[in-house]
Amino acid sequence: MSPTISHKDNSRQRRPGTFNHSLDMKSGPLPPGGWDDSHQELVGGEGDKEALRDTGTGDFSKAPRSCRAELSSILLLLFLYVLQGIPLGLAGSIPLILQSKNVSYTDQAFFSFVFWPFSLKLLWAPLVDAVYFRNFGRRKSWLVPTQYILGLFMIYLSTQVDRLLGNTDGRTPDVIALTVTFFLFEFLAATQDIAVDGWALTMLSRENVGYASTCNSVGQTAGYFLGNVLFLALESADFCNKYLRFQPQPRGIVTLSDFLFFWGTVFLITTTLVALLKKENKEVSVGKEETQGITDTYKLLFAIIKMPAVLTFCLLILTAKIGFSAADAVTGLKLVEEGVPKEHLALLAVPMVPLQIILPLIISKYTAGPQPLNIFYKAMPYRLLLGLEYALLVWWTPKVEHQGGFPIYYYIIVLLSYALHQLCKKLGGSCVTALDGYYVESIICVFIGFGWWFFLGPKLKKLQDEGPSSWKCKRSN
Repeated sequence: MSPTISHKDNSRQRRPGTFNHSLDMKSGPLPPGGWDDSHQELVGGEGDKEALRDTGTGDFSKAPRSCRAELSSILLLLFLYVLQGIPLGLAGSIPLILQSKNVSYTDQAFFSFVFWPFSLKLLWAPLVDAVYFRNFGRRKSWLVPTQYILGLFMIYLSTQVDRLLGNTDGRTPDVIALTVTFFLFEFLAATQDIAVDGWALTMLSRENVGYASTCNSVGQTAGYFLGNVLFLALESADFCNKYLRFQPQPRGIVTLSDFLFFWGTVFLITTTLVALLKKENKEVSVGKEETQGITDTYKLLFAIIKMPAVLTFCLLILTAKIGFSAADAVTGLKLVEEGVPKEHLALLAVPMVPLQIILPLIISKYTAGPQPLNIFYKAMPYRLLLGLEYALLVWWTPKVEHQGGFPIYYYIIVLLSYALHQLCKKLGGSCVTALDGYYVESIICVFIGFGWWFFLGPKLKKLQDEGPSSWKCKRSN
């Protein structure tokens, strides 16, 4: 199903082959031909000697490396993905803070642009992959400076964020400045993600490279939890006074400024340690040249996108989530608007962390087969109906509030709804924010979603019947 840039046993891997273009501009000739599925080739070149480590080809005298032998590398990857989740969690907490300050849904929608870098990182990923300092390391050339900039950016932002949120002078939050600032924040985090994803494929041997996706899932979930759930809980004066203090205080234990400064310092210290102590893999296995320079990389990227099967798949995926758009991101904001404390909503995510880690493992046996899109198609109607249940939950919320709080059974129902949402999301869904007219828009989006499922869903399933040639991009000299 993957369009020529994924390895058959791991969808996160690039097509093995050599790739060599560093800042000293030493490049060999571009080989003829196209993509070849018949060999387990390696990513690397004569200059940088970076390889997707393979014990199944080449040197048969080397025994397969156990997971225990590479435990330090696995733990490092896990930690790097945790760091990556911190900016995502912080950006996800800002809408709840803005909602508590009565910011309009129009401004909330504008702030949602901050999440675009992770969706658009394909545009500059070839640059990160092709340009580097050979002596320092292909991935460290981007990872180290990006994380240094992230750390310094967070420390600087800690001095400005209270003003941007209007905490110092009683003004309304500066949503435009916040959006620009966090957009740059997420851009840096997305660039770090590109570098870490690439390094994961060469840091681990081929028999252990599957742990990279596990590190990604667990690490990002943990980082998002720290940057979102933990921060919102510790930032809330009500939560801290109720559960963590003997004497009430007007503020939480930490502020956003404190949190940013702490993690900015962590970024700087850990990045220095990685730069000094961790070396990139220097084992070599010569393979076929894949791309030659930045221009060739982008030409190949656009050639892949223009392939009929790939273009159809992209268009279908881009429109598949319209039906979910009114149900998800705005539901939490509407609940805050109805009086549910934002820190309580954040804490409801705690029981979901194990579920988010276990679910991908459970459904992987369905998505790793020859019909990976079937589970998406089958789960979609249930996910759409759950959107209506979310709207009903929002309507019901003010009716159960009493004495400034909500009963335990209310939170249990919210938790069960969120658990079902996570299940459907893992099986085939995702969600976005709505504006005013939440209930009407929820119904309209559900109708649009069922229309997509009925008319375009079969086309998505039919793509699975395309032959391997439909997903291969061949190029000549």
